[in-house]
Amino acid sequence: MKKKLLLLSTGGTIASVASDTGITPGESGNDLVKLLGELPFDLDVRDILKLDSSNIQPEEWQFMADQVYENRLNYDGIVITHGTDTMAYTASMLSFMLQNIEIPVVITGSQVPINVVLSDAQSNLRLAFAAAMAGKPGIFVAFDRKIMRGCRSVKVRTTDFDAFEGVNVPPLATVTSDGLVFRKDYQTYRDIAFDCQLKKALDPHVALIKLFPGFDPDLLRAMVEHGCRGIVIEAYGLGGMNFIRRNLVAVIGELTSAGIPVIASSQCLYERSDLTKYEVGREALLKGAISARDMTSESAVTKLMWALGQGMDIKAVQACFNQDLVGEVTIED
Repeated sequence: MKKKLLLLSTGGTIASVASDTGITPGESGNDLVKLLGELPFDLDVRDILKLDSSNIQPEEWQFMADQVYENRLNYDGIVITHGTDTMAYTASMLSFMLQNIEIPVVITGSQVPINVVLSDAQSNLRLAFAAAMAGKPGIFVAFDRKIMRGCRSVKVRTTDFDAFEGVNVPPLATVTSDGLVFRKDYQTYRDIAFDCQLKKALDPHVALIKLFPGFDPDLLRAMVEHGCRGIVIEAYGLGGMNFIRRNLVAVIGELTSAGIPVIASSQCLYERSDLTKYEVGREALLKGAISARDMTSESAVTKLMWALGQGMDIKAVQACFNQDLVGEVTIED
């Protein structure tokens, strides 16, 4: 029997057309599929959004999670077409909202609209369908002959077709002359003893700050005064933060004492943060900063939104960030 797949179209570059105001989503999901020719599976297509991904926000994440959750047991796999600019955020958030998903959910898009002659859209869409048919449960990004874990994916190039990387982990699968080949050490985060539970509550009142020399820590106080409930700081190197003159570390202590979680990640794209190594990291750790280890910034900020949305206090958030829920972080013994 043929596999049965569902395509959820949300817009993005892959579905865009030229207009007087610039490139904008205009093609339907069926418009995308008809360019692929005959398909070796049964496919249902639903247009659920028609947005540039710069306009994808938490409400759309919740809507997409609803669509996946409601349809997951009726299909062997689900493909979501999505714009590239916020794809990594969507993939990370869906990973947390749909933990223990029973089927593959594969997100893809393109750097060039599908109606352009040399577009990458058709190959990316075929790749996503192949991954959806492979039967590996989880949330994935399919792009440029690579399958990446959704909560590890980052857009790293603006125009090149090789736009996404799975940061700090190799691709889960790649295309070779043998077809779609998964790594032998591929790890699934699906526990067959439990069904997926939709946990879509989130709190968007968080901030993502990139630290730079001269940053005024009073800005953190101001954000909290105006409703910010959690902060991710992209610190230097392994997680260093200044504590002389403009004493960022002291303000972190104030915020954590007030119940505001502060997550310390690294500005470096690759490898981990480690607050235990240098004095500038240890001081922040002592004041209550929570290490993001080797998480991407996209994953750290969405995990924080999700954790706060689940009603977690600062101690529960810290415990959550010390757990690998869906493959988003490496926890070393």
